[in-house]
Amino acid sequence: MARENPLWGQERIANELWVKLSLRVSPRTVRKYLPRAPAGCPRGDQRWSTFLKNHAQAIVACDFFVAAICGLRLLYRSRRLIHCNVTAHPTALWTREQLREALGYETAYRYLIHDRDSIFSVELDASVGNFGLRVLKIPPRSPMANGICERLIGTIRRECLDWLIPLSEAHLRLVLKSWIGHYNRGRPHMVLGPGVPDPPAIVSRSMLRSRHILADFESVRSKAVLGGLHHEYSLAPA
Repeated sequence: MARENPLWGQERIANELWVKLSLRVSPRTVRKYLPRAPAGCPRGDQRWSTFLKNHAQAIVACDFFVAAICGLRLLYRSRRLIHCNVTAHPTALWTREQLREALGYETAYRYLIHDRDSIFSVELDASVGNFGLRVLKIPPRSPMANGICERLIGTIRRECLDWLIPLSEAHLRLVLKSWIGHYNRGRPHMVLGPGVPDPPAIVSRSMLRSRHILADFESVRSKAVLGGLHHEYSLAPA
């Protein structure tokens, strides 16, 4: 796991083993066996082949060097992730449409937290009220009041966008769609114990003879995410 996922640390690997493979191993034990990071690469590094796989569909019709020097634009991105979209021109009207898609008309949510950005207009808040939600605005210059969302945005950057060069809105939307599926169904969340929002079907831990040993009829299956930037692990018949 450490070789396949250079961005993962001891906690992430220990959580993956426990949540997906039912193997209870201390993070300190994992650290004992982690390969040493090469000098000058404290964060690890992705393989060049992984980079090419992540951009293959986006550069089919153009030269790679042209893609590499594309002008970068600021694109806005909207713990379970229920909706995400991309635009170069965020407006109140566009934001209202995204909230309508995310919340729907039969929602169990009661509150919507947002900051005091001008995008969140009075008309937008009124539309949210029609869904039966109460709008809670955080205090000025207090991002920690919306800490869960801020943490999510940081995770998206650290585990996805810092390692990619989105070449267009469509490319960024495709990358985020793939990563969101991994975030909701494959990535262990510490706050859940650890666990995942949409847990996979795994063998009952009560059936295992030991918390460190797999049953004889099981093997570990690896699935690459975003061209190998991350991997998901599951149990399968041997």
